[in-house]
Amino acid sequence: MEDSVHFTEDTAPIQNAAQLSSVDENVYRRPVDESGLAIPDEPASEQSTSGYTYVIAVASQKGGVAKTTTVVSLGGALVKRNKEVLVVDMDAQANLTLALGNDPNRMRNAITEVMFNSATMISVSRETSIPGLDLIPSNSGMDLAERFLPVRKEYEIILHRAIDTELRSVELGQSSYNRVEQNTEQSNFPYEASGIGQTSLTGTQAPASTLAPTIHYDYVILDCPPFMGAVTLNALIASDMLIIPTQPEYFSAHALRAMMSSIRQVRSQYNSNLIYRILITMFDGRNRIHREVGDQIRNTFGEGVFATQIGIDTKLRESAIEGLPITHHRSQSRGALQYDDLAQEIMQYVR
Repeated sequence: MEDSVHFTEDTAPIQNAAQLSSVDENVYRRPVDESGLAIPDEPASEQSTSGYTYVIAVASQKGGVAKTTTVVSLGGALVKRNKEVLVVDMDAQANLTLALGNDPNRMRNAITEVMFNSATMISVSRETSIPGLDLIPSNSGMDLAERFLPVRKEYEIILHRAIDTELRSVELGQSSYNRVEQNTEQSNFPYEASGIGQTSLTGTQAPASTLAPTIHYDYVILDCPPFMGAVTLNALIASDMLIIPTQPEYFSAHALRAMMSSIRQVRSQYNSNLIYRILITMFDGRNRIHREVGDQIRNTFGEGVFATQIGIDTKLRESAIEGLPITHHRSQSRGALQYDDLAQEIMQYVR
């Protein structure tokens, strides 16, 4: 891996286009772990699609980067490729719920019931108008998640346990429960004050028996809130892959540093198998800044960036109004074809 300068704590936010020439030395540097080594851009570990549900979290610490659009559109593209997909709205704003034609104010059975009341994911899931695409909606109850979730014992792995025990055919004694390990002696995760990183899973054993899910999903896609808190932490611990939508503009790209810090901590304390991929979104090839910042992101993160990038397409906005994925609203539009390319790229990781 090429030598590179580390991120520095005194890196200043980029204020305007005049600072583009100084970006190289300040912002776009491979994030490093405590040993000084860059976070590896390793390929996603191959998983058998037979009985295995591949979980993808879509998260960014900056809003307005097409996070929910990516969840809906990717879900639709995977369904077009004959995959069974469950999308989960983890955000109190419930934009994913709205984008699939549902009123969050009328959602009584939602992800809230899983996170707070130990309801099963299947019991709160519902079919959408797209065959093969199911939804677990969000509602206003998720507003309380950041305040009350940390009160629960082992709250960090609520979603992880629900997915493992309900959606995967596994021998629980050998399941990914055992991958969620913590080094509490060296824990320095930024949420320690609220209890994260302090719960020991030593001795936690699931019964060594095989459970078959009542319904099989090839993919579960989690739409996370636009900040790193208890809900997003749950999603990262439960996931195989993190997709980070990033607009090729200064502030959006600068926010990648905080995301890389979170990835590093989740890997070291909970989920060593988590891999990340950056997805460049809302790209305008006519815009010089977009081209140059996009190149900087690719040069910095290398294989950690999807080859596919998503351009600006007004049809993506129209699809949300229609309550349909772009792949089903305007299947030959630029946005639909690009998200189909993204689905194909993701499927190559899962054998």
